[in-house]
Amino acid sequence: MDDGQYSGFTISFRKPGIAWIEFDQPDRMNGMNPSMKRDLVEALLQAQMDDAVRVVAFTGSGRAFCAGDDLKAYQGSPDTSRLPAIPHGHHNAVGTYDGLRALSQPVNLAVRNLDKLTIAAVNGVAIQTGFSLALACDFRIASKRARLGSATLRFGLLPDEGGQYLLVQHLGVAGAMDFLMRKRIVSAEEALALGLVHDVCEPEDLEDKAMALAVELAEGPQVAMRMLKRSIYNAAELSFPQSLDEIAAKTAVTDHHPDAREGVRSFVEKRPPRFNRWLEDESD
Repeated sequence: MDDGQYSGFTISFRKPGIAWIEFDQPDRMNGMNPSMKRDLVEALLQAQMDDAVRVVAFTGSGRAFCAGDDLKAYQGSPDTSRLPAIPHGHHNAVGTYDGLRALSQPVNLAVRNLDKLTIAAVNGVAIQTGFSLALACDFRIASKRARLGSATLRFGLLPDEGGQYLLVQHLGVAGAMDFLMRKRIVSAEEALALGLVHDVCEPEDLEDKAMALAVELAEGPQVAMRMLKRSIYNAAELSFPQSLDEIAAKTAVTDHHPDAREGVRSFVEKRPPRFNRWLEDESD
């Protein structure tokens, strides 16, 4: 995966195998538009299919991580995607349904379906679209300046990009009910107390902290970690017997992978393991 400029964000590739995605429209609070969403789905597809990518991290520029949809973009602002412009929908009920199913919801689905681990480095305001994207990631680190929430009911709208599902996963039914119905927007510290983020740090430390986590994850045994990621999310929706069968099938693969042999060998030899030689061989 190469460095590149997309609609509303840039991608920089950092060693060892980290795709750093930065939303770069601070004057619009990094609000999303149809072309940005389409480019994000395309970029995540590239990340999925590129063995060189091990971890994907998202962050924002300026005061916001992503403050929701850029409503002006739905009123005729230029489409800056590399691809031809497409209708955004929302002109009637069917258009809203199509726009959500074809443009908006695929972003969070692509994040959650990505086998590679994902990190949201929440630098500032994360509302609605930005909030649900952060919740779809596997790890979240927030700056002390961050504020997170959905608050769609303030406008009589719904968390239509899967925010209700993601909040139920993180907070349970009662917690999600309280959070959404009371239109809560919380500080980074409150988000940490609720379990919505994994860590909080000073704003100037956010990128270093997110990169340290990304490097840690990227240096782990990638095949086993990707299978375990999928197994954890599956376990949330499977019965116990189904989960046992599911992880047994994955273990039949990982137990015979070179990373597993290296893990055992390094333990016997009392040295740190060197995983992912198969990836290094492919990049030579």
